[in-house]
Amino acid sequence: MLNVHTITAFNDNYIWLIHQENSRYAYVVDPGCGQSVIDYISTTDLKLVGILITHHHADHTGGIEMLQQHFKHALNVYGPDNEKIAALTHPLNVGSQSTLNVPHLDPITVMAVPGHTLGHIAYYLQESLFCGDTLFSAGCGRLFEGTAEQMLKSLSMLAQLPDSTKVYCAHEYTEANLKFALHVTPNNQQLIDYVDKVKRLRAQKKPTIPSSIGIEKAINPFLRCHLHETQNAIAAQLEEKEIDTIQAFTQIRLWKNNF
Repeated sequence: MLNVHTITAFNDNYIWLIHQENSRYAYVVDPGCGQSVIDYISTTDLKLVGILITHHHADHTGGIEMLQQHFKHALNVYGPDNEKIAALTHPLNVGSQSTLNVPHLDPITVMAVPGHTLGHIAYYLQESLFCGDTLFSAGCGRLFEGTAEQMLKSLSMLAQLPDSTKVYCAHEYTEANLKFALHVTPNNQQLIDYVDKVKRLRAQKKPTIPSSIGIEKAINPFLRCHLHETQNAIAAQLEEKEIDTIQAFTQIRLWKNNF
């Protein structure tokens, strides 16, 4: 069984500390802030042995050097080989999908999910998905480097994972994303119910993450661009009669950018 610890950083970042149950050897996913990780680990008996990086943005990589300097033992740092991340010790050439074997964890499926950045990757193990800034709850990442076609393909691949898969994204964006989702499809009852759940969690200052693939397929407009309900809403926004899935995704991403 995989244990996942939530470490908060900056205004809305999540850093994930993971280890097998009954093991004290841990990995951290996307440590944008090294001190946050050091402070958290100091309250546990865990030993940090490695780092998993999804993409090159500083709020995901900025803490690597501090962690390497702080811990006296060597840290294995895994990440995409086609992005400029100087601290990597194990650059990963993923293709579309590959298996990564690391000490003290079960085998990890690594998936290329370009869109937010060109080299963005996601890690999947034991029905837990660590997807960085590709898939958010009720949203998806901005297209800073990739194309709409690339991001749609990436999200479609993630949507094929089991519905029970827990989604550990890297930001607490859920409330803002849900406001937009409701604007697009206000009659989606599952979305309406999820909004109420999220409001209760945030009122108690609790995270809304992890979500699940099943939840996202029900409420996330970026995973529902193939549905008539979403396409019709976007077509109406554009004053068009009919659009297809890629047109819907392209336009809904632009719509969200300016919402």
